[in-house]
This record gives sequence, structure tokens and C-alpha cells, in this order.
Amino acid sequence: MVDIKVKLFAYFREGRFKEAAFRYDEGTTPGAIVTALGIDPDDVGVIMVNNRQAGMDTVLADGDTVAIFPKIGGG
Repeated sequence: MVDIKVKLFAYFREGRFKEAAFRYDEGTTPGAIVTALGIDPDDVGVIMVNNRQAGMDTVLADGDTVAIFPKIGGG
């Protein structure tokens, strides 16, 4: 098991949380966390792991912080 801090931004926080700590199975990825939180992966714009851009398939380590940002549009 690994302890991961998850931070959500913008409308992803609605009905969820701003920041929370969770325990996941080893080998978990940001994509698995997105799915577990009920977020549509197509709505995700940026994933950051420990303040560095990462992919949905990045394997997370104990103590990592994952920040999940939605796509932003406008004109």
C-alpha cells in the first residue's frame, strides 16, 4: 500500500474535496485515481505528480502528491 495526497482544482472539487490523503495499492496510477473519483478522463487537462507534469499511466510511489486539473477553455 502507498499513501498518496490528492489535490483537485476548479470544478473537480465540487461535491468532492480540495485536498485529501488516501491509501492505494502499489502500482496505482493517476488514471486509476481519476476513475475512482468518478472524473471523466477526457475532462482532465493536466496531471502533476510532485509538481511535475505526469501522464495518466505514471506509477505512483509512497508519499507522492497528485494534482488533477480540468481542461480550461475560453476565448
